[in-house]
Amino acid sequence: MPESTTAPAASEPGTDPAAAGAGTAASPPTHRVVQAIELLSRHPGEQLSLARIVRATGMSRATAHAVLTQLTADGWTVRDTEGNYGLGLGLLTVARRAEFAFPLRRLALGALRELSTTHRVPVFLAERERDAIVITEVIGSPSVPWIRPARRMPFAPPVAREFVAWAPRSERDAWLAAADPAHRPRLAAVLDAIAERGYSVERLADESAPMLEALATLRHSPVTDPLRHRLSAMITELITIDYLPDELGEHNAVVSIAAPIFAADGTVIASLVACPDTNLSATRLHDLATATITAAASVTARRA
Repeated sequence: MPESTTAPAASEPGTDPAAAGAGTAASPPTHRVVQAIELLSRHPGEQLSLARIVRATGMSRATAHAVLTQLTADGWTVRDTEGNYGLGLGLLTVARRAEFAFPLRRLALGALRELSTTHRVPVFLAERERDAIVITEVIGSPSVPWIRPARRMPFAPPVAREFVAWAPRSERDAWLAAADPAHRPRLAAVLDAIAERGYSVERLADESAPMLEALATLRHSPVTDPLRHRLSAMITELITIDYLPDELGEHNAVVSIAAPIFAADGTVIASLVACPDTNLSATRLHDLATATITAAASVTARRA
């Protein structure tokens, strides 16, 4: 699921880049249906007006009306007396059937809930899908707004480190090659540290998350691209990628801790992520990291 580099004609704050790019869709009519459903799914407690849907998706009013009329006729959406739209029970039925296509989520639920309850932190499961990472389950209410079910993130540096740390050298080198040259030495050292200790630490400030995703969509553009250069410089100022062993102190700013879930061949297929999003003492960080590794290992064992 590579993220598109084409933005919609108009976008609503929080719109996923992966939901954009109708111009690159193999089947534009199908893409419009997906756009409508994805938009409504991001507002499950609301009924959205046709005008708002048009603005958020970039569809014409006539096209949006036709798409939603058919979805409503099929029970995937509902229309209230004021002409606003929301998700329908027909989609819920399909979604529940679709859950059987994602066995890892069902296997991981117990471990996710236990980790969240025991350590009183939100947790989530992130699964790899080709060239992307997809959040498939969230327990609790993470304070980081972009952590939500169905969130798609590019499999590109500096994210997905716990997926790459155990990867074959060729895949690791390819991932590093996609990073900004200024970040590569640190990323290489961080990958070694993650493989040794068994987990990654996210210390990314919330405000830089949108810029990180924007930079990821530009990873195939020339290094001389001025927009890529400006975004990279801003991110460099805002973040320090992960922690190296000698950087951990008495108090550590930790957004999340992620441990890998392995397939039988040793490939990392998912990560189990705890989200304290606070300052942790070295002892607390170690304890939560150990618990996260143990929970992820239990899911790996259940797959065997």
